[in-house]
Amino acid sequence: MPMTDAATPQYVLQLRCPDRRGILATVTPALTAAGCDIREAAVYGDPETGSFFIRMHVASPEMSKTTLEKSFAPVASGFSLDAKFYDLNRKMRVLIAVSKFDHCLVDLIHKCKIGALPIDIVGVMSNHRDLEAMVSWHGIPFHHLPITKETKPEQEAAFLNLVDETGAELIALARYMQILSDDLSNKLKGRCINIHHSFLPSFKGARPYHQAHERGVKIIGATAHYVTADLDEGPIIEQEVRRVTHATTAEEMVEIGREVEASVFSRAIKWHAEHRVFLNGKKTVVLQR
Repeated sequence: MPMTDAATPQYVLQLRCPDRRGILATVTPALTAAGCDIREAAVYGDPETGSFFIRMHVASPEMSKTTLEKSFAPVASGFSLDAKFYDLNRKMRVLIAVSKFDHCLVDLIHKCKIGALPIDIVGVMSNHRDLEAMVSWHGIPFHHLPITKETKPEQEAAFLNLVDETGAELIALARYMQILSDDLSNKLKGRCINIHHSFLPSFKGARPYHQAHERGVKIIGATAHYVTADLDEGPIIEQEVRRVTHATTAEEMVEIGREVEASVFSRAIKWHAEHRVFLNGKKTVVLQR
């Protein structure tokens, strides 16, 4: 396979369709004929849903994204393919929502700064001002949208306006301690990721790690998932667990939990921004290397 340099336009083809024979045998020659050099490919056929998923990273020195889409359109139409091309040289625009806990936010900012995440943080929204100084110090726009039970509809409308104004393609709920309404959850379907501890549905409410410590829990962890109207039950993208013992204090569990939350959340954001995640009913398909 010929090598490509960094200046060569790079794209991701994200494709899903009804599973049938000959999909790859048709897609691969079509990409080659369009002047594409396939750099990475992953596929999965789900026998339960009857769906077939493809993620291909291609280099195309001869075609723009628009031209590539037009060239591939007849193949997509012939196979009933839901196919999209994404420009890998363009970072995904992300709006972060947070309340008072800063560990997931700080981790995302740091990884974005060092180039470990292919994202552009277009703003941080919070219902509190606690993190305003830190966010502003990093040169990121901070938006304070306070909320009460009475003002929830107006606050969510302002939140949605902010999404539109910033051009955010992904909303990251980095320990945003507010429950989104069903209406807002539905409007953000497939482009809003949440992070929480993996104890749910146990140990709800305040101080979950202290509650777990009191019950002698031996495994703690975190879950990153897409937001849906079903609270904390959206399609799961990534999870991780850590073992603890009877000797682990509640404070140590909190420390471990925050570390895991930040790690799981950033991986979910990275995979989404790299167009590796497919919604598949109530589940996801994550096509990694």
